[in-house]
Amino acid sequence: MTNAFMLSGRVLVTLSMVGCAALLGWHLWSFYMDAPWTWDAHIRADVVRLAPDVSGPVAEVFVSDNQEVEKGAPLFRVETDRFELALREAEAKVESTKAAAELARTDFDRYQRLASKDAVSLQQRQQAESQMHQADAAYQSALAARDLAQLNLDRTDVKAPASGMVTNFALRRGNYVSAGSAIGVLVEKESLYVAGYFEETKLPRIHLNDPVRIDIMGESKSVRGHVASVAAGVEDRERSDSAGSLASVTPTFAWIRLAQRIPVRIAIDDAPDAVQLIAGRTATVSVTSAPANTRPIQESYLGPERNRP
Repeated sequence: MTNAFMLSGRVLVTLSMVGCAALLGWHLWSFYMDAPWTWDAHIRADVVRLAPDVSGPVAEVFVSDNQEVEKGAPLFRVETDRFELALREAEAKVESTKAAAELARTDFDRYQRLASKDAVSLQQRQQAESQMHQADAAYQSALAARDLAQLNLDRTDVKAPASGMVTNFALRRGNYVSAGSAIGVLVEKESLYVAGYFEETKLPRIHLNDPVRIDIMGESKSVRGHVASVAAGVEDRERSDSAGSLASVTPTFAWIRLAQRIPVRIAIDDAPDAVQLIAGRTATVSVTSAPANTRPIQESYLGPERNRP
């Protein structure tokens, strides 16, 4: 009797442990498959390519690599000698064309008075009027050339287009820079956000303004944020289109269908001072329970009117 009781007790304990393990395994599997979380997330930011608008040797450099700057702060200066000479030449051209325009207007006024007395022909008066308009057009062109020369001179001072941190910047005095060629980048400090790539099967549990927990790799403290938006589309790698022809679809289909990963933009609400928010860092994000003011994520790109029956 005692042996049977002990045996039954062992069976019950074993079955209980197996049941608990199965329940825990089912819960973990359900969380892994359905819960709105992903470890495929990265910190991102808006990046501005720093490039001069004019070409020339660098005269001065005011910042160094990985330095934080404010909007409008000078970064470097291109030598101004040739641009100052171009401005002086343009100003001289303005004075010359202005004098010619004034002389042409004076001649036209004189022909106007003589024409009223039938002292000149209609052809002469029209020629004087045409010369006046041509001289005035040349003067306006000279003014535009002077303004362009002044603009080029002003653009020799390259300034920060936004507040942020200058990185990948190795410019030195004497280097020759070309217009439009980037010499570094500026990471805007107010544009940091997290891009989480969620499987499409998890989108029904993600809503706009849902609170999000962000765990950055290597950091002991979490960052708080919220769902800001969802991407309107991702690339279909099985299809290629070309203008004027039918769509080309690859005739393959895998037995295992992998869920597409949809980018979800997560705004950062609060970050501890000890956490370093660096664009490119890896993070794990988890969407928690939705507050009352959320709405389905489909409205972010379909619009509230199109979701109505």
